[in-house]
Amino acid sequence: MSFCQSAPLLMVESLVDVPSEASAAAATAAPALPIGVVGGGQLAWMLAGAAQELGIPVAVQTPSRDDPATRLATRVVEADPRDGEATRRLASGCRAITFENEWVDLEALAALEAEGVRFVPSLRALAPLVNKRSQRELLQRLNLPAPAWRPLADLVPLPAADPDPKSEHHVPALPAPEPGPALPPGWSYPIMAKAATGGYDGKATLVLREPTDLEELLESVDPANWIVERFVAFELELSQLVCRDQQGQVRCYPLVQTHQHHRVCDWVLAPAAVPHAVQAFARNIAVSLLTAIDYVGVLSIELFYGPEGLQINEIAPRTHNSGHVTIEASHTSQFAQQARIVAGLPMGEVELKVPGALMVNLLGFERFESSYEPQREALACLPQAQLHWYGKHGSSLGRKLGHITLLLDGATAEERQRQARQRLEQVRAIWPRPVY
Repeated sequence: MSFCQSAPLLMVESLVDVPSEASAAAATAAPALPIGVVGGGQLAWMLAGAAQELGIPVAVQTPSRDDPATRLATRVVEADPRDGEATRRLASGCRAITFENEWVDLEALAALEAEGVRFVPSLRALAPLVNKRSQRELLQRLNLPAPAWRPLADLVPLPAADPDPKSEHHVPALPAPEPGPALPPGWSYPIMAKAATGGYDGKATLVLREPTDLEELLESVDPANWIVERFVAFELELSQLVCRDQQGQVRCYPLVQTHQHHRVCDWVLAPAAVPHAVQAFARNIAVSLLTAIDYVGVLSIELFYGPEGLQINEIAPRTHNSGHVTIEASHTSQFAQQARIVAGLPMGEVELKVPGALMVNLLGFERFESSYEPQREALACLPQAQLHWYGKHGSSLGRKLGHITLLLDGATAEERQRQARQRLEQVRAIWPRPVY
């Protein structure tokens, strides 16, 4: 492998565009009080970088001072994100509190909200989104398209009733075998099984291909904490990034295509090459959802697109991996947008400022400690590309260590798809996918 000697290693710290006059004015008027972020990983780091460009200080609550966001935070509360008392300390002196992810203790935070701490999004809006089961129940109430689902507990077989030995018709017989779990009427294998909480990047998500898979799952987990879904045949996986401000104004970013490898996001292509009607339907879904629950902030909706049309896969009530492409490709990145909304500033424009872009995740592909410096240097040499290295301490197989965004200039969707395939090959020649 040959490396470019003239281009320096690119370690991005500044995550938004050079401010326009309007954004510069907004930054001048930005509140002096920081916004607080519960969490300190790469999402919080990129949010802090975008906020810094807007003149908005950021405080974070995170378990370790080695976590990425601590490098840009003006104050660090070193504690687990689910520690309510630590969030109380974080909120002291902050304008508002937002979240890096949805793994929060709503009960502990409710006491703080009652004392006047402002959360963005509100806990009421967040409550139905922190659990996959409550997400499905919400989508049912709103009549939004999603795969058929059931609580896993519904599939637990009921024990056979014992005959009444006092009955005159009772005839002693050998014990009948216990009935096995049965799928709901109209379902067939394969089906999906998902933990209601705690799963991310494909974790706690299983494909059940035959009855024995279901039986083994029922024996190994608490059925009350899992759901099952009908398997969806799809042609594309899409993601709709959307934002809503405190005045109720909603803006939708262009729909993007995502590709998963071992159920982890591999790459994202913006914009998605789908009919305008599909794009409009995705926007309608997003606007309906955020308006119905009075959600304020940035949110991502993962979608399947196939013979049954659009189906909602999952909802992420926060900035999202599929939105990283907005840093270089959009007028306002998802992180700058979240910072603006939390700080009470006007939302920025969401349109693409380039014909297209490809974002590729950089996952750890070695089973031992590595800084990947040769690979990072080679990636930094690629034309029309921006490397974002998260600066995490330690590497492991499949760990998200960074991402790279490559700009595309094709005038048509076909040209951009061809360019994206070529650019992806360039990246993978330097940085292969992990082999599990």
